[in-house]
Amino acid sequence: MLKKIIFFYFITTILVLTGNISAQKLNPGDGVRIAFLDITDLISGDYFIQPDGKLQLPYAGIFYTKDKEFALIKSEIIFRYDSLYKNPDLTVLSLYRINIHGEVRNPGFYYVTEIEKLTGIIALAGGYTSDADLDGMFVLREDEEIELDIESITTEGNTAADIGLKSGDQIVIPRSFWADPARFTWMISLLAVILTAAALIVN
Repeated sequence: MLKKIIFFYFITTILVLTGNISAQKLNPGDGVRIAFLDITDLISGDYFIQPDGKLQLPYAGIFYTKDKEFALIKSEIIFRYDSLYKNPDLTVLSLYRINIHGEVRNPGFYYVTEIEKLTGIIALAGGYTSDADLDGMFVLREDEEIELDIESITTEGNTAADIGLKSGDQIVIPRSFWADPARFTWMISLLAVILTAAALIVN
């Protein structure tokens, strides 16, 4: 047990010093997704952080998440379960809430993990509508708009972690310019005026 404790704190210290701990932080209402592949106990599932910052997991007890980055929380979870089971095959993923709105079929709040691809995230909201402007899609983080390179995302299959999604982010899919009937009518009217003016000048 002592060796495990020393190893845990050694790895955690290395991660902090080398800057390899993700900047992702979980807020109350976010959670973790735990999956055991070799344990028969009913532990696998989604667990959420309470308003006071506490996260309670089966058999492992309570974890304090306030002001901690997810990588550190993950290390603590793995360490504690490793103390309960012998070399468990365990996966721990962050589970944070984002808002998807605009030209999707079912806008609203959804929980995503860091390994989720953008296409999968949009699929949670029912997928794009036919009026969506994919090139104009962006992430709204408080008052900051972050553009998304859809071509790169489509070809490389970037995950939520690659894109840099964080808890509380909003994914906005705007409406295509050509999908607005009022704009289309306005452009036709403008074109008619230009053609009429051109005909008068010619005559």
